[in-house]
Amino acid sequence: MPVAFSSTEVREEGMLDVGDGNLVHWEERGNPDGKPALIVHGGPGAGSPSGTPKAFDPECYRIILFDQRGCGRSTPHASDPATDMAVNTTEHLLRDMEQLRVFLRVDRWLIFGGSWGSALSVAYAERHPQRVSELVLPAFWLTGRTEIDWLYRGGVARLFPEEWERFRNGAPEGERDGDLVAAYVKLLEHPDADVRAGAALSWATWEDAVLSLEPNGRPAPYSGRATDALLAFARICAHFAANDGWLEDGALLRDAGRLARIPGVIIHGRHDLSCPLGAAWEFSRAWPDSELLVCDDAGHQGSAAMNGQVRRVLARFAGR
Repeated sequence: MPVAFSSTEVREEGMLDVGDGNLVHWEERGNPDGKPALIVHGGPGAGSPSGTPKAFDPECYRIILFDQRGCGRSTPHASDPATDMAVNTTEHLLRDMEQLRVFLRVDRWLIFGGSWGSALSVAYAERHPQRVSELVLPAFWLTGRTEIDWLYRGGVARLFPEEWERFRNGAPEGERDGDLVAAYVKLLEHPDADVRAGAALSWATWEDAVLSLEPNGRPAPYSGRATDALLAFARICAHFAANDGWLEDGALLRDAGRLARIPGVIIHGRHDLSCPLGAAWEFSRAWPDSELLVCDDAGHQGSAAMNGQVRRVLARFAGR
């Protein structure tokens, strides 16, 4: 199994003005003359990973990270209730990615994205296939209405009835039998800071519950965040979920043919209850130049074996 690489220092960083009053934080690590690779974080609203993602060889890759609107070090931050969420949509994020590519003078880049980041990566590649050299997509997620209903509107709740009841009870009594996502959006926009904090913790605790059976996961991956990061994560997640990620149900799968001649690999854990394997299977069959690697000991959070698969794939693409 390929070894993990050591972290490297930030070589360049800055704040890119993408319009609508938003500044997107970006940074570069690794080799400035290496193969450009953009890391698209999940969530939505999770922010970029700290340090160099250790799957990338910093001698071979020009590693580019950015914080999507409203989270991480981008401003304004979604933890501030005054931040306008109307200008934080999938369409805005796709434009931001393309602005960043032009700003950094990248012709084509490898796109690496997991979970929500995989959906955003696919949406970008389907729109700008000429700008994508490869796609590497761990913990694959399509994000449309089917996926949102599974995660937040009662689908996977059948496996966690007690935890789901607690999540329902976090909403006002009169809204518990309606659309919980819409109820949480209102709570996370509430003028009372304590109400917002309680809703954010309840949302993240439900996310944790769905991942709790994973054989190689860690406890409280969502609810253990610092206060502002937790508020931004929950608010952005609920905002995107309420709008089905601004992705027509089935649209990414329907347009998979646009990825023809873009090689890529989906790496997915069989125990992923947050993003069930079926979507990765269907998408891999519709994408002409893709490969699906299923890791039997992994869930959404991965495993040592899954991390090894990711490193092996990136090593293969490094010299292309």
